[in-house]
Amino acid sequence: MKSKGTSNGSSTKSKLRLSPQRLNEIGLAVALLLIIVFLSLRSPFFASFANMWAILGDAALIGIVAWPETLIIIAGDIDLSIGPAVAFWSVILAELMAKFHFNLGIAIILTLFGGWTVGCFAGWLRGRFGVPSFIVTLGLWSSFRGAAQFMTNSLPVSINQSGLMNFLSGKIGPIPTPAVLMFVLFFIFAFIARRTTFGRTVYAVGGNPRAAMLAGINVIKIRVLIFGLSGLLSAFLGLVIAARLSSGTSSAAQGLEFTVITAVVVGGTSLSGGRGTLLGTLLGTLFIAVIGNGLIILGVNSYFQDVLTGFLIVGAVLINTIVSRRRE
Repeated sequence: MKSKGTSNGSSTKSKLRLSPQRLNEIGLAVALLLIIVFLSLRSPFFASFANMWAILGDAALIGIVAWPETLIIIAGDIDLSIGPAVAFWSVILAELMAKFHFNLGIAIILTLFGGWTVGCFAGWLRGRFGVPSFIVTLGLWSSFRGAAQFMTNSLPVSINQSGLMNFLSGKIGPIPTPAVLMFVLFFIFAFIARRTTFGRTVYAVGGNPRAAMLAGINVIKIRVLIFGLSGLLSAFLGLVIAARLSSGTSSAAQGLEFTVITAVVVGGTSLSGGRGTLLGTLLGTLFIAVIGNGLIILGVNSYFQDVLTGFLIVGAVLINTIVSRRRE
């Protein structure tokens, strides 16, 4: 009887034990709340509704492209081309309208299709020839930024405002439209990651690509699709930023790729692949946005944000490494 009771107690404890990923999410949520309380006490303006909506608007510029980046990192790869890609596709949209006189609808379709196609091509290079995603996307990083600057001579290309562009740069009630779009995309990607066969295969590829291939998973196809999604949403964010700035700008979204990777890694996604959640990335995105906004309100030098981002990346990777070793 004693042995049975001990066994039941052990079983109950194992059921109550939280996963490292869940612990990371809880810890991040608590840290986020503490930072919000601290900044609210330091500055009454921080807790104002206007500033909260502004934080969500800034978070949207990270989150929209952080969702596909999460899937890419879960699959054991990385996309470094996001920032320049966003700038490039904002320029393409502006050029299609200003230089080639396409109407807005056609220009948007061509821009999104271009983003999807280039993303799929990067995934195909990674999957078909085994070129490291770091190298493929680093090449795209340089090509996107250089092409955007070459086409515009580093000058903004104006875009005529329209109902759709005003909507993308405006608000739905008090909430910035990009923030609403970010949350809609979040629920879509969260559903894909956890409730679909495609999402489960992404985790399988990240856990062990060789085993996934032997199990009948088309690893090349998975990589093409996730990089295609990243390219598509980079182009979409290019549209949002073009609407926000009323122009296509080659200098837009500088450093965005590192901010996005920071949000994903701080959210608990393992850089070695196979582990991570969209909820963690959402918390990481809000965490980065709140800290960035708080530093500005407190009057901290803007360059210090880059220093903080570097420490966050190293710290998050260190924590992930420690947690992974304990799991083993």
